[in-house]
Amino acid sequence: MKKMAVYCGASLGNKPLYEERTKELGQWMGLHKYDLVYGGGNVGLMGVLADTVIENGGKAVGVMPSFLIDRELAHQEITEMHIVTDMHERKRKMIDLADCYLALPGGPGTLEEISEVVSWGRVGEHQNPCVFFNVDGYYDLLAGFFDKMVIDGFLTKDDRAKIFFSDSLDEINTFIDTFTPLKIRQYK
Repeated sequence: MKKMAVYCGASLGNKPLYEERTKELGQWMGLHKYDLVYGGGNVGLMGVLADTVIENGGKAVGVMPSFLIDRELAHQEITEMHIVTDMHERKRKMIDLADCYLALPGGPGTLEEISEVVSWGRVGEHQNPCVFFNVDGYYDLLAGFFDKMVIDGFLTKDDRAKIFFSDSLDEINTFIDTFTPLKIRQYK
């Protein structure tokens, strides 16, 4: 069984489409034999995704800092929960547990976590695909910013091609299945 780390909002957002596409992702993960690695919450898109993955035969593995468990945000029905000391440990654990990484729409925390995963891949901390599930163009501005990094010489075209944006689960599946790891960045 493969494991996908999914970064997403602790809220539902204000468009029903976000919840609908999150459920679609959870069903797709079950169909393609992906277990979920995620933040461990029972609220927002996190809770919707965990419930959908479990309903579709997958496992949901949470990684949650103790201070969030104390706020009673922990999902009680997931397969496994790793309790860690802080957000830094959470991010490392999620990267280590997963075979690929995907961001659904979310807020600053989602953006920060998937950005770190992209960055860590460039310096050789993992060799796995990074995907932005671009529901309703949510990540269009970010995709444009990565393109600007290439234009201005801060990101290579090859590295940019390894950061995938799509709203199609078929395209995402193809990207993951045909992914070849980045060359570890060399400095001159």
